[in-house]
Amino acid sequence: MSEVAIEVLTLPHGRGLNLPVRATAGAAGADLVSAEETTIAPGQVHAVATGIAIALPEGYEGQVRPRSGLALKHGVTVLNAPGTIDADYRGEVKVILINHGREPFRIARGDRIAQLVVAPVTSTRFDRVEALTDTARGSGGFGSTGVKGV
Repeated sequence: MSEVAIEVLTLPHGRGLNLPVRATAGAAGADLVSAEETTIAPGQVHAVATGIAIALPEGYEGQVRPRSGLALKHGVTVLNAPGTIDADYRGEVKVILINHGREPFRIARGDRIAQLVVAPVTSTRFDRVEALTDTARGSGGFGSTGVKGV
């Protein structure tokens, strides 16, 4: 596995908190922790502060993803999953959480709330054309390939 260095600035309200870290050697994402204490009521959304800002190298993005345990046990997930952190963004990393559960969800300072996956970005260009190449699927979408697996 290749390693990409990420510069991390700890903001005043993030002092004393862990930097993002992968929980195991095989983990794809590094855990992000909360820099605040809050409670998210059922059906509510909150942008949770992490107390850090990061500098991603050009050609990379940060993907903020849900933690499976929070989703399964509490119905709490990242609303815009995956959230994207662009390489030129230097503001605080915040995690937009939504509580789909039935109970208020309490977050303590230092709780792991999401994971950050750093991934390469492919440079693209968009070319206007008069027609697209044909495929067997064509323009079928939104369930057009069926429900049952083979």
